[in-house]
Amino acid sequence: MTAETLTKVLVSTEEGEFLLGIDEKNAPITAANFLAYVDGGHLVDSSVYRIVTMQNQPADLEHKIEVVQWGWRPSEDKPEPPFPPIPHEPTSKTGLSHVDGTLSMARWEPGTAGPGFFVCLGDQPELNEGGRRNPDRAGFAAFGRLLDGKDTLLRLFARAEDGDYLTKPMKVHSAVRVQ
Repeated sequence: MTAETLTKVLVSTEEGEFLLGIDEKNAPITAANFLAYVDGGHLVDSSVYRIVTMQNQPADLEHKIEVVQWGWRPSEDKPEPPFPPIPHEPTSKTGLSHVDGTLSMARWEPGTAGPGFFVCLGDQPELNEGGRRNPDRAGFAAFGRLLDGKDTLLRLFARAEDGDYLTKPMKVHSAVRVQ
Protein backbone atom coordinates (compact mmCIF):
# COMPACT_ATOMS: atom_id res chain seq x y z
CA MET A 1 0.00 0.00 0.00
CA THR A 2 1.23 3.44 -0.81
CA ALA A 3 0.86 6.31 1.64
CA GLU A 4 -1.70 7.89 -0.72
CA THR A 5 -4.11 4.94 -0.30
CA LEU A 6 -3.94 4.87 3.50
CA THR A 7 -6.36 6.71 5.77
CA LYS A 8 -4.35 9.34 7.60
CA VAL A 9 -4.67 10.11 11.30
CA LEU A 10 -2.74 12.89 13.04
CA VAL A 11 -1.97 12.24 16.70
CA SER A 12 -1.04 15.21 18.90
CA THR A 13 0.84 14.51 22.14
CA GLU A 14 2.62 16.58 24.76
CA GLU A 15 5.87 15.77 22.89
CA GLY A 16 4.59 16.78 19.44
CA GLU A 17 2.67 15.17 16.59
CA PHE A 18 2.96 12.03 14.51
CA LEU A 19 1.06 10.97 11.40
CA LEU A 20 -0.28 7.44 10.98
CA GLY A 21 -1.46 5.67 7.82
CA ILE A 22 -4.30 3.23 8.48
CA ASP A 23 -4.57 0.22 6.14
CA GLU A 24 -8.34 -0.27 5.77
CA LYS A 25 -7.90 -2.57 2.77
CA ASN A 26 -5.63 -5.22 4.27
CA ALA A 27 -6.73 -5.00 7.92
CA PRO A 28 -10.40 -3.95 7.72
CA ILE A 29 -11.55 -5.16 11.16
CA THR A 30 -8.67 -3.68 13.12
CA ALA A 31 -8.61 -0.46 11.08
CA ALA A 32 -12.37 0.04 11.58
CA ASN A 33 -11.95 -0.39 15.34
CA PHE A 34 -9.17 2.20 15.51
CA LEU A 35 -11.07 4.66 13.31
CA ALA A 36 -14.18 4.26 15.51
CA TYR A 37 -12.08 5.41 18.48
CA VAL A 38 -10.71 8.30 16.41
CA ASP A 39 -14.03 9.40 14.90
CA GLY A 40 -15.86 9.07 18.21
CA GLY A 41 -13.37 11.36 19.95
CA HIS A 42 -12.42 8.58 22.37
CA LEU A 43 -8.69 9.26 21.98
CA VAL A 44 -8.99 12.94 22.90
CA ASP A 45 -7.22 13.39 26.24
CA SER A 46 -6.05 9.80 26.21
CA SER A 47 -2.49 8.82 27.11
CA VAL A 48 0.76 7.10 26.28
CA TYR A 49 0.74 4.69 29.21
CA ARG A 50 3.34 2.07 28.32
CA ILE A 51 6.82 2.23 26.83
CA VAL A 52 8.67 -1.04 26.40
CA THR A 53 12.46 -0.81 26.02
CA MET A 54 15.25 -3.36 26.06
CA GLN A 55 16.18 -2.09 29.53
CA ASN A 56 12.80 -2.22 31.28
CA GLN A 57 11.89 -5.82 30.47
CA PRO A 58 12.96 -8.74 32.66
CA ALA A 59 16.59 -9.71 31.99
CA ASP A 60 15.61 -13.34 31.42
CA LEU A 61 12.86 -12.50 28.88
CA GLU A 62 13.99 -14.12 25.66
CA HIS A 63 11.94 -12.18 23.08
CA LYS A 64 12.20 -8.50 23.88
CA ILE A 65 10.46 -5.73 21.96
CA GLU A 66 10.47 -1.92 21.79
CA VAL A 67 7.14 -0.15 21.44
CA VAL A 68 5.26 2.99 22.47
CA GLN A 69 1.73 2.04 23.58
CA TRP A 70 -1.17 4.46 23.88
CA GLY A 71 -4.94 4.74 23.68
CA TRP A 72 -8.16 4.94 25.63
CA ARG A 73 -7.84 4.23 29.35
CA PRO A 74 -10.56 3.54 31.91
CA SER A 75 -11.57 6.25 34.37
CA GLU A 76 -13.99 6.55 37.26
CA ASP A 77 -16.72 7.96 35.02
CA LYS A 78 -15.90 5.62 32.08
CA PRO A 79 -14.70 2.28 33.50
CA GLU A 80 -15.53 0.27 30.35
CA PRO A 81 -14.32 0.83 26.77
CA PRO A 82 -16.88 2.41 24.43
CA PHE A 83 -16.74 -0.59 22.05
CA PRO A 84 -16.52 -4.36 22.55
CA PRO A 85 -13.29 -6.25 21.80
CA ILE A 86 -12.72 -7.21 18.18
CA PRO A 87 -11.81 -10.52 16.50
CA HIS A 88 -8.09 -11.07 16.02
CA GLU A 89 -6.81 -10.21 12.54
CA PRO A 90 -3.44 -12.01 12.30
CA THR A 91 -0.53 -10.93 10.13
CA SER A 92 -0.90 -14.13 8.09
CA LYS A 93 -4.31 -12.86 6.97
CA THR A 94 -3.41 -9.19 6.42
CA GLY A 95 0.03 -9.66 4.89
CA LEU A 96 1.33 -6.89 7.15
CA SER A 97 4.27 -7.36 9.50
CA HIS A 98 5.77 -5.67 12.51
CA VAL A 99 8.61 -3.61 11.06
CA ASP A 100 9.92 -0.25 12.25
CA GLY A 101 6.98 2.18 12.50
CA THR A 102 4.19 -0.42 12.35
CA LEU A 103 0.94 0.48 14.13
CA SER A 104 -0.64 -2.51 15.85
CA MET A 105 -3.25 -3.54 18.43
CA ALA A 106 -2.47 -4.29 22.05
CA ARG A 107 -4.19 -7.38 23.45
CA TRP A 108 -4.01 -10.00 26.17
CA GLU A 109 -5.26 -12.92 24.10
CA PRO A 110 -6.84 -13.20 20.64
CA GLY A 111 -10.24 -11.51 20.62
CA THR A 112 -9.50 -9.09 23.50
CA ALA A 113 -8.12 -6.13 21.50
CA GLY A 114 -9.92 -2.83 21.53
CA PRO A 115 -8.73 0.48 22.96
CA GLY A 116 -4.93 0.07 23.08
CA PHE A 117 -2.49 0.63 20.22
CA PHE A 118 1.28 0.58 19.82
CA VAL A 119 3.94 1.69 17.37
CA CYS A 120 7.03 -0.47 16.85
CA LEU A 121 10.45 1.07 17.22
CA GLY A 122 12.63 -1.13 15.08
CA ASP A 123 11.62 -4.40 13.42
CA GLN A 124 9.68 -6.66 15.80
CA PRO A 125 9.19 -10.04 14.01
CA GLU A 126 8.32 -11.78 17.29
CA LEU A 127 5.03 -9.82 17.24
CA ASN A 128 3.92 -11.42 13.95
CA GLU A 129 1.79 -14.56 13.90
CA GLY A 130 4.07 -17.44 14.85
CA GLY A 131 6.29 -15.07 16.81
CA ARG A 132 7.31 -16.03 20.29
CA ARG A 133 6.63 -12.81 22.20
CA ASN A 134 3.24 -14.17 23.33
CA PRO A 135 2.93 -17.84 24.35
CA ASP A 136 -0.17 -18.32 22.15
CA ARG A 137 1.97 -17.45 19.08
CA ALA A 138 -1.06 -15.78 17.44
CA GLY A 139 0.86 -12.54 17.13
CA PHE A 140 -0.60 -9.06 17.16
CA ALA A 141 -2.81 -7.32 14.58
CA ALA A 142 -0.77 -4.84 12.52
CA PHE A 143 -3.02 -2.34 10.74
CA GLY A 144 -1.04 0.73 9.81
CA ARG A 145 2.26 2.54 9.92
CA LEU A 146 3.99 5.70 10.91
CA LEU A 147 4.11 8.15 8.00
CA ASP A 148 5.73 11.12 9.72
CA GLY A 149 6.79 12.26 13.18
CA LYS A 150 9.33 9.64 14.18
CA ASP A 151 11.10 12.39 16.12
CA THR A 152 7.99 12.70 18.31
CA LEU A 153 7.88 8.95 18.93
CA LEU A 154 11.55 8.97 19.85
CA ARG A 155 10.95 11.81 22.35
CA LEU A 156 8.11 9.78 23.89
CA PHE A 157 10.30 6.67 23.92
CA ALA A 158 13.10 8.60 25.65
CA ARG A 159 10.74 9.16 28.60
CA ALA A 160 10.55 5.44 29.40
CA GLU A 161 10.72 4.50 33.05
CA ASP A 162 12.22 1.55 34.95
CA GLY A 163 9.01 -0.43 34.39
CA ASP A 164 7.16 -0.65 31.10
CA TYR A 165 3.88 0.77 32.47
CA LEU A 166 4.40 4.47 33.14
CA THR A 167 3.80 5.92 36.59
CA LYS A 168 3.33 9.27 34.84
CA PRO A 169 1.43 8.65 31.59
CA MET A 170 1.93 11.26 28.87
CA LYS A 171 -0.94 13.21 27.39
CA VAL A 172 -2.37 12.46 23.97
CA HIS A 173 -4.31 15.63 23.17
CA SER A 174 -6.11 14.34 20.08
CA ALA A 175 -6.22 11.88 17.21
CA VAL A 176 -8.06 13.10 14.10
CA ARG A 177 -8.40 12.13 10.46
CA VAL A 178 -6.59 14.41 8.02
CA GLN A 179 -6.33 14.63 4.22
